Amino acid sequence: MRGRNDAAQSKRPIVLCCMMIVCLCLLFLYFSGSKGQAGSTAFEYGTKFSRTLGWGSDDGEDGSEESIFGTGDADDIKPKNFPVCDDRHSELIPCLDRNLIYQMRLKLDLNLMEHYERHCPPPERRFNCLIPPPHGYKVPIKWPKSRDVVWKANIPHTHLAKEKSDQNWMVEAGEKIKFPGGGTHFHHGADKYISNIANMLNFKDNNINNEGMLRTVLDVGCGVASFGGYLLSSNVIAMSLAPNDVHQNQIQFALERGIPAYLGVLGTKRLPYPSRSFELAHCSRCRIDWLQRDGILLLELDRLLRPGGYFAYSSPEAYAQDEEDLRIWKEMSALVERMCWKIAEKRNQTVIWVKPLNNDCYRRRPRGTKPPLCKSGDDPDSVWGVQMEACITPYPEQMHRDGGTGLAPWPARLTTPPPRLADLYVTADTFEKDTEMWQQRVENYWSLLGPKVKPDAIRNIMDMKANFGSFAAALKEKDVWVMNVVPHDGPSTLKIIYDRGLIGSNHDWCEAFSTYPRTYDLLHAWTVFSDLDKRGCSAEDLLLEMDRILRPTGFIIVRDKSIVIEFIKKYLHALHWEAITVVDIEPSPESEENEMIMIIRKKLWLPEAGSQDSST
Repeated sequence: MRGRNDAAQSKRPIVLCCMMIVCLCLLFLYFSGSKGQAGSTAFEYGTKFSRTLGWGSDDGEDGSEESIFGTGDADDIKPKNFPVCDDRHSELIPCLDRNLIYQMRLKLDLNLMEHYERHCPPPERRFNCLIPPPHGYKVPIKWPKSRDVVWKANIPHTHLAKEKSDQNWMVEAGEKIKFPGGGTHFHHGADKYISNIANMLNFKDNNINNEGMLRTVLDVGCGVASFGGYLLSSNVIAMSLAPNDVHQNQIQFALERGIPAYLGVLGTKRLPYPSRSFELAHCSRCRIDWLQRDGILLLELDRLLRPGGYFAYSSPEAYAQDEEDLRIWKEMSALVERMCWKIAEKRNQTVIWVKPLNNDCYRRRPRGTKPPLCKSGDDPDSVWGVQMEACITPYPEQMHRDGGTGLAPWPARLTTPPPRLADLYVTADTFEKDTEMWQQRVENYWSLLGPKVKPDAIRNIMDMKANFGSFAAALKEKDVWVMNVVPHDGPSTLKIIYDRGLIGSNHDWCEAFSTYPRTYDLLHAWTVFSDLDKRGCSAEDLLLEMDRILRPTGFIIVRDKSIVIEFIKKYLHALHWEAITVVDIEPSPESEENEMIMIIRKKLWLPEAGSQDSST
C-alpha cells in the first residue's frame, strides 16, 4: 500500500503542471481574442469604464489606483463611435425614469411620492448611447422672447394646452407654443398676481423685491414656471420645482423658456438646498397634502425659509367654505401656529404666513408641543439623500441674537461677504479674492469664446463645481442665469451661494443630474473630471451625461489638468463635439498643476441624419 501512495504522489506535480499549461493557453487565447472584435465593440457602445464603474460607484472593481484617464499618450485606443439611443429615449432622465422603476419592481410608497424621487439605474441598466433630439428639433428661441414662445417641435407635448385651456398656461400657435403667463390661480397673468402679493405685504410700489430684501424664491409645484419667469423682471430669482409626474414636461417647458427650474418633489428626502436659502416659498394650487406625517412637508419649507421669510399659499383651503376645505384650513392653521408662523395677510384666495425672526416663540411653547425642535446634532445643511424629519429647525445662537440673516439687499449682497462664511472658517478677504479671481477668469473665457458666441446665444448656464458662486457672480451684467452645483461630499458652500442671492443644488457627479435632455446652453467644468478620478467614477459616463443635458450648438468650458484635456479630445468625434480652442494656463497659486482650458461646442445633429452632423 505504501508503494502505491508514493507513486501517486510522484504523479501529482506532473498533473498540476499540465493543468497550469492548459490554463495559460486558454488565457492567452482569451486575451488575444479580446484585443480584436470584442474590444472594438466595448468602445463602440461606450462601456469601457461603465461596465465596471456605474453611476454612483466610488471604487474601481479591482481597487486599482491607476488614473481613469490612462497615461495621456496619443497612442491610447480611441473610441470609434457611440450608438444613438432609440427615439423613445429622447427625453430620458436616468435617475427619474419611471419605466426603470416599473421594470425593477422597486417597492415604493406611492402615497409618500417615493416614485418621483431619484432612483438611479445600476450599471447593467444604464444607456451608453447619445440621446437624440426629437424629429424636427430647432435651435431654441432666444431670451427674452423665449419666455413667451418656444418651438413645438422641441417639446412635442400639447396636452397641457388642452387640459389647462381655461387657465392660460399655454396655447398652441402653429409651429410654436405660446405662454400667456397664466396659472391655476392667476388666470389673468402672473404679473398681476405677483403685484398683488407685494401689495398684501405692503412692499413699496407693489414691487415684490422689497427694495432688494426679497431675492430668492422657491416655487413648489410650479407648473410651466410662469410665476418664476415673471419674477425675473423684478430682480427676483425663483427655483421653480416640480416632479416628473402626470403633468409631464412642466420643467422641460420652463427650461426651454429660459426660466430657472429643477426636477424635484416633496417626498421623503430633503430637497437639495441648504437651510435658510429662500425669502419666499410659494404654492399655487400645488396639490400637496401639508398635513401628512405630522406636517413634515411644511416643516421642510420651514427649514428652507430665512428668518422672517414668507409662505404664500393660494388654494381652496384658504378661502372655500365646504366642509372638507374648512377642516383642512382649521388643522393647517393650528399646525403653523405651533410652528410659530403668523398670518401676514389673508385676502381673496391667498394667505401669506411669515416665519419668526428668532427663537423666542419656540422657547415659549409648552413642553411636549408638537412638532418638536430638531435635535442639537442635526445638520440642517446636510441634504443629499437625507431623510426629512418632522421637527422645527431652530436658528443658530448668533442668528437668534441678530434677529435675521444680516444679509445686504440685492444687488450689494452679491459681492458682500455673508455672515455664514464663518461657518466654513472662511475670511472675508478670501471671499473677496475669490470673487476677483473669477471675474478675471470669466472675462478670459468670453474673450476665448469670441465670435463663436452671439450676444443672445447663451441663457441657461450650469457651473458644475461652483464653490462660492463667484463664476456666476461675474456674469451679473449678462442676461443669463446659473445653476450653481456644489458636490454633495465637499464643503457646504451652497449656503454661501444662496446668501449671495444666487441659486443652485447639491449633486453627486457619479450620477445623472435631475433635468431633461437639452436644457443648458453652457456647462462650466472646473476640475470636475479630476474629482471623479479621485473617487474612481467613470469619466466616460460624465461625458455622456454632459452631452445629454447640453443643448445642440451649446458650449462646454473645461478647466482641468492636461491629462484630462487629452482624454476628452479622444471623445470629441464620438460625441459630435468640436474643440474651439485649447490654451495653457500660466502657473499661479490658484491654479492646478498643468491646468488647461478647453472650450467645446456641441454640433447640431438630427436623428434623420444618423451619424452625420447637420449644419450648425
